[in-house]
Amino acid sequence: MSLPFWCVFISALLIFLAKAPVAKAMAEEGGGRYDNRHPRAQQARLSGFGARALAAHLNSFEAFPLFAVGVLMAHVTQTQGPLVDGLALTFVAARVLYLGCYWADLHWQRSVVWVIGLLSSLLLMLTPAL
Repeated sequence: MSLPFWCVFISALLIFLAKAPVAKAMAEEGGGRYDNRHPRAQQARLSGFGARALAAHLNSFEAFPLFAVGVLMAHVTQTQGPLVDGLALTFVAARVLYLGCYWADLHWQRSVVWVIGLLSSLLLMLTPAL
């Protein structure tokens, strides 16, 4: 499996790893109990770190399709090499940093790494033209 495909796999895992702090915050909000019957209602009551963790988790779902499409566009056009690999790795690194920034409430830094991830995805889409 190619490096960009591994990056797609890792990015998919990051979506669900980002849920762990949300679940912890939900349990704390619920007096030590995660409400599996009404998780969305419990999530809506989160504030502070819990709300940021939820937003980071949801944003991971939003960022993933664009990146996956970029990798697939490069793959189906048989575009490969250091540029494609580097952009895929940059996206994964940006997403890891994004989660950390969101959890730590580093708002402007979070925006910077979000833009880096977005640009990586868009540039992956353009690699067949380069």
